[in-house]
Amino acid sequence: MGIIAWIIIGGLAGWVASKIMKTDAQQGIILNIVVGIVGALLGGFLLGLFGMDMAGAGLIASFLTALLGAVILLFVVKAVTKRA
Repeated sequence: MGIIAWIIIGGLAGWVASKIMKTDAQQGIILNIVVGIVGALLGGFLLGLFGMDMAGAGLIASFLTALLGAVILLFVVKAVTKRA
């Protein structure tokens, strides 16, 4: 997957995750992209621990992996910073 696809999928996953975790008002487009890309890395790592290989799984699976990781990332950040 190219860098443009990473940015688009990361941005969408970060935005949806911020809507789910109710942090959208605190984030802009750049932070949504960063959260989505870091979430994709985190989600891929966590799914790899369970023996799931997401490489080449397709666009929808990549988005869902990024979304899962982004939600987990935002949950951890909210827990650590104690934001309401």
